[in-house]
Amino acid sequence: MAIITKITAQKHSDDRLNIFLDDGKGERFAFSVDQDVFIRFNLQKGKELDEFEIIEIQYGDEVKKAYNRALEFLSYRMRSIKEVEEHLRKKECNDPVIQEVIHKLKQYRYVDNLEFANAYVRTQWQTNGKGPSVIQMELVGKGIEPAFIEQALLQYDHSSQIEQAINHVEKVLKKNNKLSTVLLKQKLEQHLMRKGFSYDIISIALEEVKFEQDESEEWAALRKHADKVKRRYQNEEPYQYKMKMKQFLYRKGFAIELIEQYLDEDE
Repeated sequence: MAIITKITAQKHSDDRLNIFLDDGKGERFAFSVDQDVFIRFNLQKGKELDEFEIIEIQYGDEVKKAYNRALEFLSYRMRSIKEVEEHLRKKECNDPVIQEVIHKLKQYRYVDNLEFANAYVRTQWQTNGKGPSVIQMELVGKGIEPAFIEQALLQYDHSSQIEQAINHVEKVLKKNNKLSTVLLKQKLEQHLMRKGFSYDIISIALEEVKFEQDESEEWAALRKHADKVKRRYQNEEPYQYKMKMKQFLYRKGFAIELIEQYLDEDE
């Protein structure tokens, strides 16, 4: 048995107290505890503690410290349970302590995976314009249960997905008005797929927005690409020059008729 001989406040933390014990070998510093732990275990000068009680007090203090770290982590924004667990592991908390902290956080509703999923879907859809499949993948990475993901994604309805996809199309068009219609369509489809939209939503969005170049725009785009690359092939034999120009412009998505027209005029 050891007897508590002295209790002092820590210099740099008003919430923690230093506990000194004498186990028959003289007074020594034993451990420090949070004020809540100090009260819960009714620690006071002269109280006797056995080895098991000391271990229990120190474990309770570890839980309290981890709980405070979790609350600080949650103070910046909502987190999933998995995110809190990973944060505490980085702080070198052991699994029994982490699970006790998570249980306590759930009791006070400081963590709730369904609530987190609902908020995450709204943010990623309305603020960042992401499509459902990307949001779903990100939620899986954050440890959200499949049923919760499915439920949260119900709020991101068909019309809202189309609206977001159209917004992306319009932004891409502003930056890529010099591409051929074929390449422009490919670029739009690839961009929307990366954002997480289904092929059905992509098709509807492309039907809603005019992206096809008219004849004069297509011709202007072709001339721009052709005039830029012709210097690369200008020293080739006439036949090789034509073939390489055709191949280059065809890869850029221009119709063979327009390419032939340009080459005829170029001659």
